Amino acid sequence: MQQVKKGDKVKVHYHGKLTTGETFDSSEGREPLEFEVGSGMVIKGFDDGVTGMEVGEKKTINIPVEEAYGPKNDEMLIDMPKDRFPEDMQLEVGMPLVMSDPSGQQFQVVVTEIKEDAVTLDGNHPLAGKDLIFDLELVGIEAKPSLIITP
Repeated sequence: MQQVKKGDKVKVHYHGKLTTGETFDSSEGREPLEFEVGSGMVIKGFDDGVTGMEVGEKKTINIPVEEAYGPKNDEMLIDMPKDRFPEDMQLEVGMPLVMSDPSGQQFQVVVTEIKEDAVTLDGNHPLAGKDLIFDLELVGIEAKPSLIITP
């Protein structure tokens, strides 16, 4: 049977959990995740986890922080003066917000602390610093076409 290799387009059903057992994402009730293996479309540990699988195969993979979203970066913690927020905004710890960098690129942050004159925002990926567990089921492989060289 055909096994997944770098360059293949695959379809995978998945259930992503933290080591506490808490689900953070799942393809249940949706189309399977489709991506090209080795293209950087998914985290390294997920790419490595599907490599070598056969259609219909199910397995559980454990992805350490380094092969997932990396460790939390303290430089992504931002203290923003309270006067930079709309006066009528009710800020709460855990509240997701969207910020723009100087070039206009938007990214999500989460309120982690509300101080007297500032609000601490965390710009790390929500799964940064966490080991991840995925239950996988490979449902399709589309092999990368071989190059044919003719004279």
